[in-house]
Amino acid sequence: MHHPLISYFLKITTLTPHEVDTLIASMEVKQYPKKAFLLKEGQQHTDTLFVLKGCVRQFHIVDGNDITTNFFTEEQWIIAPDTLSTKRPSPYALICMEDTTVVVGNEQKAQALFRQFPKFETTSRQIIEAVLMEQQRLLTSYITDSPEQRYLNVLETRPDLLQRVPQYDIATYIGVKPESLSRIRRKLQTKR
Repeated sequence: MHHPLISYFLKITTLTPHEVDTLIASMEVKQYPKKAFLLKEGQQHTDTLFVLKGCVRQFHIVDGNDITTNFFTEEQWIIAPDTLSTKRPSPYALICMEDTTVVVGNEQKAQALFRQFPKFETTSRQIIEAVLMEQQRLLTSYITDSPEQRYLNVLETRPDLLQRVPQYDIATYIGVKPESLSRIRRKLQTKR
């Protein structure tokens, strides 16, 4: 049985035993308790994170309200292209919704791996492209879908979130107040 991150890489590329050993040796695994901040708004975000276990919520504070913009769970990357290359302060915060374990990566480690194994640069690009495609899908959903459709998308693609995070956070994630989410849920129940 491979380490979860190695299993993830094996879905994208082949790895030699030496490459597996090198990747495992380079991994920095950190554990955080529920409610721990991985990042606060305004801090610099220079690491990439791979969630091994747990749930992380990304949110902004807008006019005193905290608005959920994403959730990251097992086998998902937390990558912030807008702050990695520019070194700008983060416009959002990351908080653990459960006890969470992540693999922490940074640019220096990545560059060392790329020099030793050039194919990792291609693999890294594929991962970043997949993350960007997911972010684009979410953005498009906020522009084109109704809150009800966004909720249905969560039910279809991420049903585990409904058991893992408070309904308030689900409501802000789909862009509504908690009362509106309750109405959406009642409406869907009566349709069934």
